[in-house]
Amino acid sequence: MSNNIAIVGVQWGDEGKGKIVHHLSDWADVVCRYQGGNNAGHTVVVGGNKYVFHLIPSGILKEGKICIIGNGVVVNPNAFKEEVDYVNSLGINPEGRLFVSHRAHIIMPYHIEYDNAYEESMGIGTTKRGIGPAYAFKFFRFGIRVCELYEHDYLEDFLEKVLEEVNSTLKDRFGRKGFEKKEILNTIDVYKRILDPYVRDTATFLHQLTGENKKILYEGAQGILLDVDFGTYPYVTSSNPSPGGIFTGLGVGLKDVGKVIGVSKAYTTRVGGGPFPTELKDEVGELMRQRGGEYGASTGRPRRCGWFDAVSVRYSCMIGGIDTIAMTKFDILDGFEKVKICTGYIIDGEKTSSFPPCAVKLSRAVPDYIEIDGWEKTSGIRKFQDLPTNAIRYIEFLEDYLKTPIGIISTGKEEKDTIIREDLF
Repeated sequence: MSNNIAIVGVQWGDEGKGKIVHHLSDWADVVCRYQGGNNAGHTVVVGGNKYVFHLIPSGILKEGKICIIGNGVVVNPNAFKEEVDYVNSLGINPEGRLFVSHRAHIIMPYHIEYDNAYEESMGIGTTKRGIGPAYAFKFFRFGIRVCELYEHDYLEDFLEKVLEEVNSTLKDRFGRKGFEKKEILNTIDVYKRILDPYVRDTATFLHQLTGENKKILYEGAQGILLDVDFGTYPYVTSSNPSPGGIFTGLGVGLKDVGKVIGVSKAYTTRVGGGPFPTELKDEVGELMRQRGGEYGASTGRPRRCGWFDAVSVRYSCMIGGIDTIAMTKFDILDGFEKVKICTGYIIDGEKTSSFPPCAVKLSRAVPDYIEIDGWEKTSGIRKFQDLPTNAIRYIEFLEDYLKTPIGIISTGKEEKDTIIREDLF
């Protein structure tokens, strides 16, 4: 069996995957992103310093770790350059260990314009960074991949067709300015210069690394509840954060994924639109937001906060084939007299413990809670047996309900404030 590990979110994103990936990077040799784009925001805190990554895998901070951006990621070269410059400013040279798939699709300027136009029209709650349109163009066969950036004659002809469609939509439907072919070709020249030192056939490279028995971490962005197929559609991302995205987003096989770790907060958050049964629009929800610093790492938008929704997480564990859960921000629940866990919904007067496929139906769900006595302090605790009795009860109840062990517990922002309950590799 492979000793590679997948790290995926089992809520609506923002679960703290960056910290978990960074922590496990000590044991891994390679860290890969397989989907999403710079709509992700993975935060790592080391020595009191906060680092946020949107495209580059979180393992980049660890010396000697190979970091791969796979073909399933949509890449904004300008955002990539900003991040590379940021990494360089930290005294870290990523060249020679950071690679971008030559099959990855490029986020073009007109994708960002599309995203802004459609968001104003539809109001889904996107980051307006062109992610959805880039994926849509990919499936329309109107996309431009990294490898095509070097095919000038092809692009001259191809852009004629693409821009005819783009400009028609932007001008006629949305009353926005279109794009000139020369302008886009000049942009492509800039993109080539940015990406050139990092471009590689990453699928072949990964197979080589696997043959050398390198330990690989697959770093998911967003979360299973935002998966375009299994999430709360249409309030979802435009890719597959679920483990299935690893295979198409990197070009690896089923046997190349060993253990799947699902990352979840000890409570629930969501940013943007969409149903959220346990959302708290009161002082408790606001207290969670302030304590947890619940503002988007990518957009700065305030996150909606609520009690732990065990129904949705159990569903994610089923979809993702989760072997163990990494529970983050456990210390944010410190000091509450009572903590609640949603174990079912009441929808249209009927009780259910199933997660409905229809977001419209989920929006009518009323949470059915159980209450557990709270605890005083878990912040900074690094051994499971040192946790307060009621905190242990909370964990054990969730393990029983989710039918999944909780193998990692984060009790603070720092990497060292982490309880590891099992040998993961």
